[in-house]
Amino acid sequence: MTPHPTNPTSRSSTSPPRRVRRTVGVALLATATILAGTASALAGPTPTTANGTTPGTAPTQAGAGGASRAAGAAELSETTRLADRRSLVVGDRAYAMGDESGLYPAAGWHVRGEMGGFWTQPIKLLDGLWFGLDGNWLGKQVPAAKYTSGHGYSRIDYSGAVNVRRTDFVPDGIRATLVGLTLSSATAKTVKLDVDAHSELMQPYPWGWTTPSAADANLPDTGAYADGALRFREQGTPSYPNATAHDFAAYAGSSLRPTSHQLGPNHRGPQDPAVICPADGTTPARCDDSLVGKGTGGRLTYEVKLAPGQQQTIWFAVAGSDQGTQAAQREYGKALSNPDKLLRAKTSARKQIDAQSAVDLPGDRLLQQSVEWSKQNLADSVQEARDLKIRDVNEGKDYPAPAGTVDAARWFGAGFPDYPWLFATDGEYTAFAAVAAGQFDTVKEHLRALRDISDILNKRSGKVAHEVTPTGDVYYGSNQSPGNTDETVKFPSTVALLWRWTGDNKFRDEMYDFSVRNLQYVYRELDKDGDGWPEGLANVERAGMGVEKLDSTVYLARGLRDLADLAASKRDSKVQQWATARATDLESRFEAQWWVPKAMGYADSIDDPANPANDNTPIFQRHWIGVTPMEAMLTKPGQPATPLASPEHAQTALDQRETPCYTGEFGLFHTGTGPTSDPAGNPGASCDGVVSQVKSERSIFGLNTSIMAVAEGNFGRLGKKQQQVYTTGNARIQLDPSVWETPGAMPEIAPSPDSPANIGRPFYDRSMALQAWGAYGILWPVVHQQLGVDPDLGNGRIAVVPQLPEGQQQVAGKNVLVGRGAVDVTARQAGKVLTTDVTAKGVGAALTVGAVIPSGAKVKGVSLNGHPVAYQVVTTSRGTQVQVPARGAHTVLAITLK
Repeated sequence: MTPHPTNPTSRSSTSPPRRVRRTVGVALLATATILAGTASALAGPTPTTANGTTPGTAPTQAGAGGASRAAGAAELSETTRLADRRSLVVGDRAYAMGDESGLYPAAGWHVRGEMGGFWTQPIKLLDGLWFGLDGNWLGKQVPAAKYTSGHGYSRIDYSGAVNVRRTDFVPDGIRATLVGLTLSSATAKTVKLDVDAHSELMQPYPWGWTTPSAADANLPDTGAYADGALRFREQGTPSYPNATAHDFAAYAGSSLRPTSHQLGPNHRGPQDPAVICPADGTTPARCDDSLVGKGTGGRLTYEVKLAPGQQQTIWFAVAGSDQGTQAAQREYGKALSNPDKLLRAKTSARKQIDAQSAVDLPGDRLLQQSVEWSKQNLADSVQEARDLKIRDVNEGKDYPAPAGTVDAARWFGAGFPDYPWLFATDGEYTAFAAVAAGQFDTVKEHLRALRDISDILNKRSGKVAHEVTPTGDVYYGSNQSPGNTDETVKFPSTVALLWRWTGDNKFRDEMYDFSVRNLQYVYRELDKDGDGWPEGLANVERAGMGVEKLDSTVYLARGLRDLADLAASKRDSKVQQWATARATDLESRFEAQWWVPKAMGYADSIDDPANPANDNTPIFQRHWIGVTPMEAMLTKPGQPATPLASPEHAQTALDQRETPCYTGEFGLFHTGTGPTSDPAGNPGASCDGVVSQVKSERSIFGLNTSIMAVAEGNFGRLGKKQQQVYTTGNARIQLDPSVWETPGAMPEIAPSPDSPANIGRPFYDRSMALQAWGAYGILWPVVHQQLGVDPDLGNGRIAVVPQLPEGQQQVAGKNVLVGRGAVDVTARQAGKVLTTDVTAKGVGAALTVGAVIPSGAKVKGVSLNGHPVAYQVVTTSRGTQVQVPARGAHTVLAITLK
């Protein structure tokens, strides 16, 4: 990713340095408190107005620490420190970020202070939108009482002389954000409603420190009043070479006719006069605009008549386009044409997502709730842009003419507010969560975008671009840059993953040539010494690593096996044999080369560039990638899939990673603690005798924890001190009111000894409020490992072989999408009987059902649909499995243990 010290894949940084760190300790609330809380109905009656209603009027229940969970509704609420928390609503063509009091502090660091506000890819529209009642601003003189996250919308409740409920959402397919204000009063009155808007029309690239910079690219905005709305515009051509002319436009207003309007340079509601974010440093803790800001403002004033006890909802829209005023006005009109209908469509679409891979985990309700919200987090991450001009900006050093154009791209945005664009690394990990959630189409579009952009950028070399902004500017990953080897070798595996879950041979064929070229590129360009270990950067881009990285090696081994499987299905024997031979070679030599006995783990890298005599000597630095040999599964013909790591070494390495040297309260450290020659010393425990050359980095990323959760599951380690530590860690940062920043959103980084909680940091110096890749550590362990759903539809088969976590008697899932059908599965244990109940609907593949039996258990007998049946006992990395071919659409398998 882009340079930033909080990112597990960041390079040396020119962005703001991190400050003195503090340990953040957070206590876990009981799951029952999170889910239910105390009984206290807070919501009012349903609005009855011509403009319609706002969502979420069902009663809610307050919980400890100011948090609440809706009763019978998909909502989470917070009442404390709302001004310190980020809010976020997202649609595929627009999104908006402010704080949970309804104000808009300057946020984000790519362009310091400019990454929040209202956006429609590839441009920002407004810094914010503020509302005032009778001269009192919501969020300031009228304090927010409660913020609520819903599936596809957010809501803020204000208490005062006039009750106000604000609902924000972004309709999919429209380049606009809608804000509904529902007003009510006990007595009849006329309210003066002021609405301030401050523009900031600019692209997400260039950034603050690049050449050219955001200051060079951003031109002054102009403001106007047009037919009851505020219209903002930025036209012109920046002065640097290869800049192109543009015409950006934004509209803000409502379907009501204002009684008056104003235009001027400010109009930020209670945030006037604006505090400007400094170029760097820690003060002030909160600011309102950036040094590169060149926006302008306006105000619309309305008179709203309120009848006693009646609610009235007024909808406002912020819309825009990078194609001029007429295009912006069309989007504005679409948004205000029928906001209620658009809201119903939005919530209906989110209910459909909720109904896919719907799980029932009576022994782990927190994880069940995390599955629910992780599916929504994925949907909230989808972004789309048009007319991307593909340009290699060489880590911000160059700005050449475009190499070509991609008409449209759609992808899982990595994180908000600073990473809502296209990444290979993030998308490849996120794909595992997305297929488990049934969100196949976005995975396909993400992979298409990576292929199309990479082929233009890299002239069909096969190398995958790392980071692409919605403008088409590629920060990193061209042929001229080192790139990230791991994401090039992971691409064929992501194609194979999607193919196995959907059986979509057409998509396989579409991606096949590029997948072949991916691995050919690695062997042609990234194995100069011919030893088979791929060279180049990978997920951990830290000083002191060798030329050849562990995770690239692991994912290459997996990628070769997956490419061989794709080739076999296409009867391409040449590629199949080529990939199989190389995979077999890597696997045969892996343990001898990479295992470090004294460390009880795998080397992070080999081949120290500073010492030519160091030919493939292991370098051990305790980075999180040491878990990848246990996380990546290899698919081999006629055999159960197995991780690259040997069973003996895997158990040793996973035991070691569970120790305090590697695992904190919320999951896996980026870099574990232990003896080191680094001047910073060792701030934590020591669990091995290897002297590393780097300091520890006790930051807990959702991705690191996900990798560990998946690795534990691959070896059947579903214990309370094993996988459950890591699934609970990611679930808590998303759902525990004592931990979350934004209810229901899984952040990039957990509160960690070396990464203070976001809520205590300046808005322009935080990790992401929502990061997509953390869903990998929730959805994949539950759907694929605990429920055991394992499609191979590309080869015409599917297996459902559940494994019950330690201490639990039942797990279940409904409507797990596979191909054009779905499966329902329930696994339970009662005494000495394990039952797997599977219903397959429209799957169209040979179904095998089974169960992973407890370690050391022996089988007494097996029945299928009440009749004794022959069975197969299969030894896998997850444990001993009993497997039986299914008969019919509904299968009940009962395994009686001795």
